[in-house]
Amino acid sequence: MNGILNVYKEPGFTSHDVVAKLRGICKQKKIGHTGTLDPEASGVLPVCLGNATKLCDLLTDKDKEYRAVLLLGVETDTQDTTGQILTEKEVNAGEEDVRSAILSFVGPYDQIPPMYSALKVNGQKLCDLARKGQVVERKSRRIMIHSIEIEDISLPRVTMRVACSRGTYIRTLCHDIGQKLGCGGAMERLERTRSGNFKAEDAYRLSELEAFAKEGSLEEKLLPVESVFEQLDAYQVQGDGQKLLENGNWLYADLVIPYTKEKTAAACERGTFVPEQQLRIYDTDGQFTGIYAWKQEEKRLKPVKMFLGKEQ
Repeated sequence: MNGILNVYKEPGFTSHDVVAKLRGICKQKKIGHTGTLDPEASGVLPVCLGNATKLCDLLTDKDKEYRAVLLLGVETDTQDTTGQILTEKEVNAGEEDVRSAILSFVGPYDQIPPMYSALKVNGQKLCDLARKGQVVERKSRRIMIHSIEIEDISLPRVTMRVACSRGTYIRTLCHDIGQKLGCGGAMERLERTRSGNFKAEDAYRLSELEAFAKEGSLEEKLLPVESVFEQLDAYQVQGDGQKLLENGNWLYADLVIPYTKEKTAAACERGTFVPEQQLRIYDTDGQFTGIYAWKQEEKRLKPVKMFLGKEQ
């Protein structure tokens, strides 16, 4: 099978557990996930199958949205409530102070990754070093908090929705909010509600996917690779372009014509391209084959990512 499954990861599973279970459910080895979720976190985890595994890095780069519960008055070594408590303090801040502190993090923000993370320093995962009791210096990384919607304040707990760039640690955001308020803070609960265009309300739990597999309808739940690139214009090769496409070669502009599934390609007029413009390219049978980019100097289309049938 080739495509993307929008999986809802439940608490207690690691992201690797989800992939391992899906290998058994789908009965195929070529499967990869698109961004680690903490074992106790839940939510959207897009999983790529077959030739769609080429999308893993691309989908990992997408913006995310989370619903988190921040517990004020406590700090832990993991920055969430699964860790060892380091300090406990009274929460003396009022609701407006808490609201103001939280919303001050909207925008660009230099965040220091937590020790309990999968990031590597000198070839070693930070979490492996942390489990040995080692703490190493980490460089801050510029991330972006697009928005924070505070859903509920029932001190010492705050429930909030956070829309952010890739690489954002919500645990660390909770910790930093606690630091700003002077009482400490840790993440108590986390759900990823969106990853790129994939939403929690459209995701399937592993038990559901297992049931679909037994009844023979699992493949119907796969999203096609091309769905990730819907924002790009679609073109179809003609004539000699088919052979070049099959070999993953560059394409001249006169070998492609605009393509829609609603009408025949022959009825479309040929378009003009701008430098670095990316296009969805279909073969003569209307099968999505890859992404090409227009190179102005060469006056040709260069393959960016191919999803050829022979690689499935």
